[in-house]
Order: sequence, then C-alpha cells, then structure tokens
Amino acid sequence: MISVVIPFFNEEASLLVLYQEIMKYLPQLDQEYEIIFVDDGSKDGSLEVAKKIAQRNKNVRLFSFRKNYGKAEALTLGFEKALGDYLVTIDADLQDKPSEIEKMLNKAKEGWDLVCGWRKNRKDKFIKVIFSRLFNFLVSKMWGLELHDYNCGLKLYTKEVAKNLKLYGGLHRFIPLIAFEQGFRVSEVPVIHERRKYGVSKFGYSKLWKDFPDMLTMLFLTRYSNRPFHLFGIVGGMFLFLGMLILIYLSMVWLQGTSIGRRPLLFLGMLFVLSGFQVLLTGFLADLIISVSKKSHISDENNIQARLKYTNIDK
Repeated sequence: MISVVIPFFNEEASLLVLYQEIMKYLPQLDQEYEIIFVDDGSKDGSLEVAKKIAQRNKNVRLFSFRKNYGKAEALTLGFEKALGDYLVTIDADLQDKPSEIEKMLNKAKEGWDLVCGWRKNRKDKFIKVIFSRLFNFLVSKMWGLELHDYNCGLKLYTKEVAKNLKLYGGLHRFIPLIAFEQGFRVSEVPVIHERRKYGVSKFGYSKLWKDFPDMLTMLFLTRYSNRPFHLFGIVGGMFLFLGMLILIYLSMVWLQGTSIGRRPLLFLGMLFVLSGFQVLLTGFLADLIISVSKKSHISDENNIQARLKYTNIDK
C-alpha cells in the first residue's frame, strides 16, 4: 500500500484540484492506496472541502488540528496514522506534480529509504531561490549529505523511515538529514515544479532568518545530544581561556604599578571567566542528566523483560 500524506493550511482553492490530479495517477500504480489529509487548523473553507472529498472516496482519511501547530506537527500526525509500506508527502499548493510519484517510487525500489524531490527548475521568487540554495549548500557541507534540495515538499519514504521521524518546530526542513543521521539511505530525483496558482505562500521571508537557529538545533541534536559536554566544554573552555588571558595581562600591568581597578577590560575578563565556569558546569550537568536517564531507561527495560519472563513461566 502507498499512503499520500497532504498537510494543508488555508488551501481552500487548491485542495479539490490537487485531489483530482492525484487520482489521475495514483490508481495507475497498481497498488492499494490511501490519501491522508491533515488540516493544520485552517481558518478558511479548506476543512469543508476535505470533508467532502473524504465522503466521496473511502480511501481518503482526514485529520484536523483545532489550531495551527505548524507543518512539522502535521507531518508527524500523518506519519503516525499512515498504513502504507511507502509514504509520499506533497504540499497542497499544487507546485509539485503528483505525476512524479511513480518516478520516485521506482527510485525507492532500487534500495533507497528516502527519495527527495529536487526542484531543478524552481518557479519561485529569485531571492527565495538564492537563500534556498545557500541553505542547501551549507547543510550539505556541514553534514556531508550532498543534496540539491532539502526542503522540497514532495518526498517518498519507506514505512520504517516515516515512523521514526518525530518532527517539531522547523525540523521538517531537515528531514533528509535526520533520516541520514539515523542510518537510512537518502537519494533525490529531479521533479517538475510549477508556479503557485492558488492562495499565498505560508512561508514568508521571515523563515529565511529562522533557518540559522534551526541549523544550530540540528547540530546539537545530531552531534552532541548524547555528549553535550563536548559542545559546552568547547564553548566554556574558550570563554575561560579568553578571560584568563585578559586577567594575566592585567596582572602584569598591575605589577608594573598601573592601576587596573577602573579599567573595563578587568570586568570583561571577569565576565569571561565566570561565564566559562558556568557553561562548563551546565555541560557537566547535561551529561549527568543524560547518563542517569539512560541508566533508568535500561533498568525499566530490564524490569519489563523480567516481568514478561515470569509471566511466560507462570503460563
């Protein structure tokens, strides 16, 4: 079975057209299918349109949030509810073509766990395309997963990949990276991209400035989530080193008879030293919490296994 997951927010004008486009190609794949609409708290008539589609086709399922939580949460819900062996995500704005699903499915059957769409000839505003290419370049170089397009809405996942993704905030922009860091095989294929015909984009230029903090979040999650002291130790060590350097310099000046009590550099040096110790302590506490949490998790699993064995013996 193949599941098509469609998150949407205020896409009243395009939903029915998208459904009709999908139904031109999905039945031709010679597989059982389902379409999952996830309403992310739409305030227009999108939900009513989706309800009518679901009533018309028994293979369409609809889920709706009470308010807008974001694309990441909508995708996570869709992944949890999907029943297919392959899952396809596609945005509701009609910029990606459902006809490309077959191409991506064929690529996945070569042994890839996640196939991303590559909007080779992207039909968006010039500044948006430039920022997107910069983002793709930086992420590719930082993590070593060379992709042209990390954030295309059209992606095809195996069931195992989709069920292991727990997305929130802006992490939907890093889905290929998250899958790659979990050991899954990731590839991409060029797909057709169209100009938006209906509605307006839900991601303005403000999202461009949100990519950088999201990259820092991903850096921590992928490289330091199990060893936070390595990150805090580097930062705290740098602060401590700079502070000690400043204080040593001021000590030499003071020994030569120059007053340093009113010099701003003294307060800067003290600030660096105190900040360094604080960051180091934070890293140590984070490491300690993770260590205790893991031991507790292992203990809980052992207790569960022990109870199961006892139950089996009792039977």
